[in-house]
Amino acid sequence: MNNKPKHICPKTPAAESYAGSSAQRYVPRLIFWEMTTACNLKCIHCRACPVEERSPDDLTTAEAKAMLDQFVSAGGPAVVLSGGEPLVRPDWFEIASYGASIGLRMLLATNGTLVTPEIAGQIAEAGIKRVSVSIDGATAATHDEFRRIPGAFEQAWAGVEHIKAAGVPFQINTTVSKHNIDEVPTILDMAIERGAVAFHIFLLVPTGCGKEITDEEMIDPENYERVLAWFYEQSKNAKIDLKATCAPHYARISRQLAAKEKVDVAASGNTPHSALNSHQSSRGCLAGQSVCFVSHLGEFYPCGYLPVSAGNIRKLSFNDIWEHAEVFNVLRNPDNLQGKCGQCEFRRACMGCRARAYGITGNYLGQEPYCIYEPKGTIE
Repeated sequence: MNNKPKHICPKTPAAESYAGSSAQRYVPRLIFWEMTTACNLKCIHCRACPVEERSPDDLTTAEAKAMLDQFVSAGGPAVVLSGGEPLVRPDWFEIASYGASIGLRMLLATNGTLVTPEIAGQIAEAGIKRVSVSIDGATAATHDEFRRIPGAFEQAWAGVEHIKAAGVPFQINTTVSKHNIDEVPTILDMAIERGAVAFHIFLLVPTGCGKEITDEEMIDPENYERVLAWFYEQSKNAKIDLKATCAPHYARISRQLAAKEKVDVAASGNTPHSALNSHQSSRGCLAGQSVCFVSHLGEFYPCGYLPVSAGNIRKLSFNDIWEHAEVFNVLRNPDNLQGKCGQCEFRRACMGCRARAYGITGNYLGQEPYCIYEPKGTIE
């Protein structure tokens, strides 16, 4: 990342008083591990800026297993094997199998193009509980342009069919940007038709390769609101699980729309199913609270899009990193947020995207740059 913004973590009184607090215990629920930055594709939005060859500094198989052991001791979070492309690592099966054998819920995030019937069988044999496959267009033209490899679209869907045939549940992940915003409804339909158990949308964060295409691909704040409002409407009656990621203000939008529905229902005297299914359980940014990310080098971050280090597993134990890292403790207190995020009545549910704030301003406590909501000042 060229011209990387300077890391800013203001030492506010709230931050200092909260760091290291034992008032509330935060348990890791989901850890994303970038097994390698090597990948067979060249996606324009990638957080990792993938390369063709693996780094000799990747965590070794032995280091990976030792790290997984520490995860078990920390409460057994689910572990997402990611990349780059995790299937590029020749030891992916050994690592996945080991994690499953010690009781971890092992998940796999892949672009799908390397999944043959044989690989799908190994995924099932390893005990991987779910596979996510990235589909970023409703057509080959759109998807392949984003992935920069002709044939990626057909290969990804072929991989999906192999995963399904192996009996492993799969979900479809879609990064929403200018080039595919109008195709997202069709991708949702395709996910349902193909038998996906979930559809997750990701709102582009300007980091890694994605930082270089901010103007070209980032949708404007008004379209963020439109997409998330549409997503809420779909979630009420969807046949599969829907989740918006890197879009913490969905927590606000879903609450606002649910509240409006209740008012409308009270006025009409009707109680449709959609009004009862309010989806207010959605939470915003959980970086450092129940979610974190570990790089191929063993460096921990609040999430894969927020490059502020919490410590390295080669130097510190996971427990030390999780419990004592400054960036984690600062992010665990919504009162540390600044700008209009710090004044927002939805801040505890939303938190704003800390990675997006950092990517745009260099201050991860700053206000969410892509939120148009103006706070009313009464804390929810």
